[in-house]
Amino acid sequence: MWLLRRSLAASCGLWRGPSPAREQLESEGKPQKRICQVVLDHFEKQYMKELGEAWSSVRDVLTSPLYWQYAVLLNKFSYFPELENNLHLKGYYSIFQENLTYAPGSLKCYISRTPGRFPAQKHQTGKLKEYYLLNAASLLSVLALEIKDGERVLDMCAAPGGKSIAMLQCAWPGHLHCNEYDSQRSRRLKQTLESFIPEPLMNSIALSELDGRQIGDLHPELYDKVLLDSPCSNDRSWLFSSDIQQATLRLIQRKELPAVQVELLRESSIGAQGKMLLHDFQRKKASRKHMIDNGSVSH
Repeated sequence: MWLLRRSLAASCGLWRGPSPAREQLESEGKPQKRICQVVLDHFEKQYMKELGEAWSSVRDVLTSPLYWQYAVLLNKFSYFPELENNLHLKGYYSIFQENLTYAPGSLKCYISRTPGRFPAQKHQTGKLKEYYLLNAASLLSVLALEIKDGERVLDMCAAPGGKSIAMLQCAWPGHLHCNEYDSQRSRRLKQTLESFIPEPLMNSIALSELDGRQIGDLHPELYDKVLLDSPCSNDRSWLFSSDIQQATLRLIQRKELPAVQVELLRESSIGAQGKMLLHDFQRKKASRKHMIDNGSVSH
């Protein structure tokens, strides 16, 4: 997925190596996050072997938060033309520049050629947010699903909620099931949805904390479409971990992720009677090999 995001950044004019301009931007920005050396050393060994020369470019963006690309997804349930005008004035432009097979007019998302991040909005009870910040590449999975009004849709690992929000900008499913097994992340998911979706419409969204590895058996062929953004290695977050012990433990646990991903994939295929889309699997070769060997991925 990082290579996909790198390509997206390149197309937006953001993919660069170290330069004086970059050093200036970093010096003018907020205090830089500190890299966890234990994690970086592990990545150096792993990804140098797997990515070869491409690793130096990926490493450059991975270790530079200023260059992480965030898109601004507008909320049609709280739309103000002034916001869109402000984005244009700041140099933002729509990411939908070409004719796509599926790109609803209600889905509006903007990105900038200049490295940086649009300010986030705080949660306010009773007031809907005007936009959501997310990685632009995250929208690819939503577009690929081609959600239509009235369909039954499952977002199997939904937190923090960006893809669910994006799906609701495209169409209004007859039934949207947002599931998140982790209780803390589930609370964040609920707050996110409440911050973007009007209360009357929230009543038609089902929230749960089920183990995704059981959903298929509980609801066989219930859904027209399933989005599975499976638990991944989350390298970017752990690279800046302030807890070395937790980071070291995470490096051990990430080896178990491929098996969990395969189980989730199998369950999502049982629950779906229509289209199923997978997003953001671990980019480790071992992970892809594990899924292929278990018959979960075909080429």
